Amino acid sequence: MRVNIGLAQIYPKLGHVSENLDKHLQYIDTAISQGVDLIVFPELSLTGYQVQDLVSDVAIQATPTDLVFGRLLDASRAVDVMFGFVERDARNRYYIAAAYLSQGEIIHVHHKVYLPTYAMFDEGRYFDQGESIRAFDTRFGRVGMLICEEFWHISPAYLLWLDGADILLLQSASPSYGLGADEQLGSTRRVELINQAHGLFSTNYVIHCNRVGYEDGKTFWGGSSVVDPNGQFLTKGQYFEEMLITQAIDLNQIARTRIGSPMLRDERPLMVQRELARILSANSEASR
Repeated sequence: MRVNIGLAQIYPKLGHVSENLDKHLQYIDTAISQGVDLIVFPELSLTGYQVQDLVSDVAIQATPTDLVFGRLLDASRAVDVMFGFVERDARNRYYIAAAYLSQGEIIHVHHKVYLPTYAMFDEGRYFDQGESIRAFDTRFGRVGMLICEEFWHISPAYLLWLDGADILLLQSASPSYGLGADEQLGSTRRVELINQAHGLFSTNYVIHCNRVGYEDGKTFWGGSSVVDPNGQFLTKGQYFEEMLITQAIDLNQIARTRIGSPMLRDERPLMVQRELARILSANSEASR
C-alpha cells in the first residue's frame, strides 16, 4: 500500500521534442534506479509551454505507432509515467494533453478543459478545449489527472473525487509573479494553498509537478509537492531548480483520515445535481 512517487521538475527546451524526449528517458532511468513506482512530469513537458505557432510542429499522436509516444510507452514497462504534450487528433485538432502510461499500456489521456486567456496566457488561441473530466483505474488505485488552470476551478477536482479518484495528479507550467508581505512569490503561495485545500476537502493525496526555467520573459518556479489527505505537505521541491523529487505515500492513510473526516461519506451529489439543474434553468430563463 506504499507508492514511491517521483516528481520530474524539469526545464523543457521550447519546441525541441526530441531533446525533451531524451531528458524524459534520462529522468525515467534515474527514477527506476531510485525505486520510483510513478514518475510525474510537468504540463507540456515534451514541448515547452509557449509553443504558440509551433503547435502543429510539436504535436504528436497518442498511439503506440507514434515514434515519440511509443518510446515513452516502452519506458512505462518499468515505471508508471505521467507526462504532458501537445496531442493532434485524427482531424487535426490540437490539445494540451496529459497521458498516464503503465506497463506498456495507455491507461488514460486527458485533454485540458480550461484554457486561460487572461493576463500573460493565450491558450484558447492555439488549442481546442477538452470535453470531459474522468477518473481511471491504475495498479495503485483510482486516479485523476488535472492540468494547471483546471485545479484553480472547484468543479474538476470535485468531479474526479465523486468519480472515485483517491489520488490527484496535477501538472503545471506555473510562472512566477508578485511578492506577498512575507516576500514569498504570490503565485507560489496561491498554488500551494490550492493544493492543500484539494487534499483537505477531498481527503485525497495531491501530487503536483511544476516546471522550472525561462521562456519568453516568463520564469517558472518549480516547487513541486506532495500533499497528504490531511492537507499537509509531505515534501516540496526547491524553487527554480531542475531536480527529481521522490516521496513515498501510504495509501492506508486515506482510510485513516476518512474515519475522522467523513467528507466523502456525507457528500450529497444528487442534491448538487438537483440544485445545479435549478440554477441552470433559472439562468436560461433570465437570458431570454
